[in-house]
Amino acid sequence: MTDVVVNGSVEQLADGAVEDQLVRELAERARAQGLQLTGEGGLLGRLTKRVLESALEGEMDDHLGYGKHDPAGRDGGNSRNGRRAKTVLTDIGPVQIEVPRDREASFEPRLVAKRARRLSGVEDLVVSLSAKGLTHGEICAHLAEVYGAQVSKETISRITDRVMEGLADWQNRPLDAVYPVLFIDCIHVKIRDGQVANRPIYLALAVTVDGERDILGMWAGEHGDGEGAKYWLRVLTEIKNRGVNDVCILVCDGLKGLPQAVDTVWPQTIVQTCIVHLLRNSFKYASRKDWAAIARDLKPVYTAANEAEALERFAEFAAAWETKYPAIVRLWENAWAEFVPFLTFDREIRTVIATTNAIESLNARLRRAVRARGHFPTEQAALKCLYLAILSLDPTGKGRRRWTNRWKRALNAFEITFDGRLSAGRK
Repeated sequence: MTDVVVNGSVEQLADGAVEDQLVRELAERARAQGLQLTGEGGLLGRLTKRVLESALEGEMDDHLGYGKHDPAGRDGGNSRNGRRAKTVLTDIGPVQIEVPRDREASFEPRLVAKRARRLSGVEDLVVSLSAKGLTHGEICAHLAEVYGAQVSKETISRITDRVMEGLADWQNRPLDAVYPVLFIDCIHVKIRDGQVANRPIYLALAVTVDGERDILGMWAGEHGDGEGAKYWLRVLTEIKNRGVNDVCILVCDGLKGLPQAVDTVWPQTIVQTCIVHLLRNSFKYASRKDWAAIARDLKPVYTAANEAEALERFAEFAAAWETKYPAIVRLWENAWAEFVPFLTFDREIRTVIATTNAIESLNARLRRAVRARGHFPTEQAALKCLYLAILSLDPTGKGRRRWTNRWKRALNAFEITFDGRLSAGRK
């Protein structure tokens, strides 16, 4: 129990209630004096000033080895040497504080470091806004409107550039030895290199042996007309060198040269085309009024029990539609080698590898950030935007839990189908 003075009288309160009572008392005094909660000279600003200055005085006590007004500091050695004014940007706006100094100028405050003008919470806010796709100008306007703080575009750029220090570590971090599934897909961004052009950024999203998602990295494409086997061999070799010895199934959407590279890096890996992408590409060649009928006639093909049945159903589809849409028939014939492995899997495995929706949901978030920017001056600027967006994914962890629960039954089927290979990843 603690004694506190409330409205002129002494009351005894439990320790847990003391802070609440003090906060209510402060709020009541602020209202009585007509003091605003936020804004210049507001209650929160005054409290923040007091808290920061008290914390800095405590840091100075630790640095000197004695408290303020302590006789131990009178004779020789380092001592306090007044204060200097400094304005720092906080979550509630600019706050002017007095930073203590020492005679030897050796005091290095941690809470508000030398030459720092922002608390970490503000930098987190800038990174969060940038991850959501706001331009540097829009972030400056937001900080000015909401917090009354004038922050330059150059300062915003310096804050976000610090995140790039972690990009290289993230892109080169060690990976698991085995992944049941690896999805590879790309999004296109506009990069101004002489002239604005679309450039692909490829992402690799893996599923771990525990059913969790793991974004392995992202790579900028080299050519506007698609990458070849040499490019994919370099990307997959990089992933392998980071510790990935085995991938059971790799799901992609007709990326040229990728199957050949997979055969070289992971000979046991099955390359599976994305079924939904195959369907979407089919619709590109057909009139909208025929989409429902085409989807109905293709369904028996990709839900067949085996390849023989699928060939029969596909022959029926070709007989019905080849005259009107020969390009659709040719599309499926060209993709048949990557489509067929799908028919050999358990239904649980089919469900989770039928589409790259897992990575497309990620790409949808990234595309929102990209569209807000329009185009980027350099490839590095585009990668920074995407990396910031990746850092902001699923902050509560609810999405990860839902994803993991959805994969449990499929992982059991993987364990049986790929006997012993997943177990090696758990050692």
